[in-house]
Amino acid sequence: MSDFVTETALPGVLILTPRRFGDARGWFAETFSAARMAEAGLDHLTWVQDNHSFSAARGTLRGLHYQAPPHAQDKLVRCSRGAIRDVAVDFRAGSPSFAKWVAVDLTAENGRQLLVPRGFLHGFVTLTEDTEVQYKCTDVYAPDCDGAVRWDDPEIGIDWGLEAPVLSAKDAAAPLLAAAPRPFRWEGAE
Repeated sequence: MSDFVTETALPGVLILTPRRFGDARGWFAETFSAARMAEAGLDHLTWVQDNHSFSAARGTLRGLHYQAPPHAQDKLVRCSRGAIRDVAVDFRAGSPSFAKWVAVDLTAENGRQLLVPRGFLHGFVTLTEDTEVQYKCTDVYAPDCDGAVRWDDPEIGIDWGLEAPVLSAKDAAAPLLAAAPRPFRWEGAE
C-alpha cells in the first residue's frame, strides 16, 4: 500500500509504521497523525478512547477480546515498552476468512502498530518482562458489550509461541469459538 501501511493476510487488518526521525539524542515519531491516516484512506476512523496496559511478567496473555455492537471497537495497538505478539482473528460470521488469524510482533524498537477492525477478536502475549501496550479505540468500553473467546481454541489454532501463559480469570474461563455468540456479520466482498 505505502511505506506507512502494510496489508496483512486478513482484509482490513493493517500494519502501520510511523516514520522515525533520529539523531545522536535518539528519535522522534508521530505515533498518531489524523492527516497521515487520511492520506492512507483511514480517515473514517474516529478515535474516542486511549488505553494503556502494563504487564510485569513475560508470557502474560490478554485476549481474545471483542466488544459487540452497539459499542464495537476498531483498535490501533502499539507497544511502547518491551515487545508483544499481537493477534487479530476474523470473528465475522459468514466471512471467507472466519476464524483465520494473523500475528504481528510489535516492539518498542520497531514502532509498528496494528489496526484491528471491529468484527475481529484481539489479543496479545508479552514477549518481555515489564511490557507496556497503548491502543486507541473508536468507541468507549461498555461492560455489557464485552466478550471473549478462549486464547487456545483449537478451531482457531493460534501459535502464541508459549505453553503456559499468565491469564486473568476472565480469559481462562472464556468460551470456545463454537459456543461464543456471533455479534458480527460479514458485509460482502473483500
